[in-house]
Amino acid sequence: MRENFFVTAIGTDSGKTLVSAIITQMLGCDYWKPIQAGYPRDTETVRSLVSNSASVFHPEAHLLNTPASPHASARFDGIEIDIKDIKIPQTENSLVIEGAGGCLVPINDDQVVADLIPQFRSRVILVANLYLGSINHTLLTAEYLHNKGYSVKGIIFNGEENEESQRIILKKTQLKCLLHVKQEQSVDEAMVSKYAELLSNNW
Repeated sequence: MRENFFVTAIGTDSGKTLVSAIITQMLGCDYWKPIQAGYPRDTETVRSLVSNSASVFHPEAHLLNTPASPHASARFDGIEIDIKDIKIPQTENSLVIEGAGGCLVPINDDQVVADLIPQFRSRVILVANLYLGSINHTLLTAEYLHNKGYSVKGIIFNGEENEESQRIILKKTQLKCLLHVKQEQSVDEAMVSKYAELLSNNW
């Protein structure tokens, strides 16, 4: 059955792009990043990591020049983004949609990244990297998603193992742990395929 999955995170550089590549590889689905702020493009990164022949990589709705919050990057480019104008790609395949930054990153003065979730009728995959303070950031993000009534498929942890942090996050959020992507020496197609197989066991 065709589904849309929105990959968001507890912050910038949490691992959304890597996780998006793993899900895309596992499902053989399409990939789309609606708003890209700055270079290199995450679409090209995901394309380089996915080895299946089924996935299509759709162009961004907005490709902005400055690596900054989308609202600021758009202003530098002399435009204002309105999510109502962002049209989802036409595909018969399931679609992984990668957000920009965390849930509450502003797209303009009134809309945030998470407002794209219901517009594209997506289930959420929450990515949480593990660091001092990540429990608070993860619980706040999960509470926001819950209060908005968004459907969350599960959480994917990224980074060095921290069993106690993971335990309390899962207990407090009641989210399913789909995967833990550990620190790896290299990130390439083989690594993504390995985690795609592990993810399929928990999906």
